[in-house]
Amino acid sequence: MSDTQWTDVGSVEELKQKSLQEVNCGKTRIALTYQHERFAAISGICNHVGGPLGTGTLDGDYVVCPWHYWKFHRETGHGEVGYEQDRVPTYATKIENGRLYVDLASATKRTKQPHQPHSLARPVIRQAGPVRVVGISTTAMTVDHPRYSTSDALLDIALDYAQRTLQLETQSIRLRDLNFRACEGFYSKAAQACTWPCSITQMDPTDELDRVYEAIVHWADVILLSTPIRWGNASSLYFKLVERMNCIQNQETIAKKHLLKHKVAAFIIMGGQDNVQGVAGQLMTFWAEVGCQFPQFPFIAHSRGWSAEDMERNICEVQNSRELREAAQQLVARAVDMATLMVGGQVPEHPLAGGGRKAHKLDSEPTG
Repeated sequence: MSDTQWTDVGSVEELKQKSLQEVNCGKTRIALTYQHERFAAISGICNHVGGPLGTGTLDGDYVVCPWHYWKFHRETGHGEVGYEQDRVPTYATKIENGRLYVDLASATKRTKQPHQPHSLARPVIRQAGPVRVVGISTTAMTVDHPRYSTSDALLDIALDYAQRTLQLETQSIRLRDLNFRACEGFYSKAAQACTWPCSITQMDPTDELDRVYEAIVHWADVILLSTPIRWGNASSLYFKLVERMNCIQNQETIAKKHLLKHKVAAFIIMGGQDNVQGVAGQLMTFWAEVGCQFPQFPFIAHSRGWSAEDMERNICEVQNSRELREAAQQLVARAVDMATLMVGGQVPEHPLAGGGRKAHKLDSEPTG
C-alpha cells in the first residue's frame, strides 16, 4: 500500500492569486496558504466547533477562523501563543509541471488542548427552593441625568410585591447598567457558529450579558420583562438583548437542547405612543419560541395613545394610578402561580415535535 496520496489541487499560477483559500480534495477540506513565495496546507476544519479555516483570514503566519477567530500556524498547524497544543493536521505539498499537489497521507495528528469551559456551560439544574423572580428592565437612560421611567416604576412595584408579600427571592437587572456588545451575526455565518454559551460571552470577559444568561437560564423561574413603547415597538435595548438570545433559541434547532425549561414570562408595556398589541405580540412570540410559558393575561400595559403629546401627563397618570400598581402586583402573582405549578411537576412534560417550529424541514418536502 502506498505511503503517499498525492492529490492535484490546481494550477500553481492560479493558486498563487490568493494568500488563503479553501480547497477540497475529495472529502478532505484543506486551508491552503501562499506566503513568502511558498505554499502550505493545513486542515480546513477548526478545532473549536468545526469552522472553515480556508474561508478565514491571515494574521501574519496564522490562519484565523472566520467563526470565532481561533488561530493556527499556516505551516505547523499549532495554535497561537499559549494554545500551541491546539493543533490541526498539516499536509505536505509539492509542485510538478506547474501543478500543486497535496499529500493526503501525510496528515499529522489533530490535537486539542483542554479549554476551561465557561461557567454558563454547566448543566441546567434547578436548585431547590421557592419560585425565583428576575425583573429585566429594557429602558434606556442618560447615565448622568436619569429620568422617571413608568415601565421601571411598575417593574419595581411588581418585584417589591414578590419579595415582601409573596416572600420570594428576586433579582433586578437593568440592561442599561450592563456593558454588552450587540450580536455580531455568528448565526449568519453558519448555524453551528452560534454557540451556547454565546460566542461573544466566551471570547470577551468584559461582556456583561452573562448576568442575564445566568439569571434566565440557571436561576429564575419567572422572567418579568418591562419595556417602553418606542415608535410602535419595544425598546432598542430589548432588541439588542433578544438578538443576543439567539444562542439560546438556536440550541433548540441545532442541538435539541432546551435551556429555558419550566420558565414563565410576563410583560409590562408602557408608553406615550400606542401599539400595545403589536409590542405584546412581538414579546410573546419570541419568548414562546425559546420555550417559556405564560400566565393568563400575561401582560399589563398603559399608553396615552396616538393623539396626546403630553408625556408629563402620562407620567402623572402612572404615578397616581392605584389600578396600575395593583395590576403589576397581580401580574407577578399570576406568573408565580404558573411557575409553582410547573416547578412542582403538575404540568405534564411532552416531547417537543419539530414540525411547525423554526428551522424544521417538512417531511413532505423533496429531499433530493
